[in-house]
Amino acid sequence: MQQGEGTEAQVTWEDQQNINKFGRFNNRSHELDDEIKLAKEENESLEDAGNELILSDEDVVRFQIGEVFAHMPKDEVEDRLESMKEEAAKKLERLKEEKESILAQMDELKKILYGKFKDAINLEED
Repeated sequence: MQQGEGTEAQVTWEDQQNINKFGRFNNRSHELDDEIKLAKEENESLEDAGNELILSDEDVVRFQIGEVFAHMPKDEVEDRLESMKEEAAKKLERLKEEKESILAQMDELKKILYGKFKDAINLEED
């Protein structure tokens, strides 16, 4: 029988690998959505802390390290906050780049899989 006579296309080992790869990318994409959301919240918290520090008129402020608050000079806390903000911004950018890369790879796999299976496969989110 030919493929156009109503039979479904055979799923080869390579096709199954592509389907599995697409599933892994889709899962990672959802994980990255959550991680990006948390990274944005962290950036906002650090920005808020920096703004509160600017408004503070004390020379020594409390700075949380883990679960402990330590009294530290305001200048040192400002420096630490700046480095933490830079680190958080880099992390957010890295996560966004990974998400873009994964979406691009998913698009390529969609082209391949839809090209072979047409309507017999659904790779879209509901």
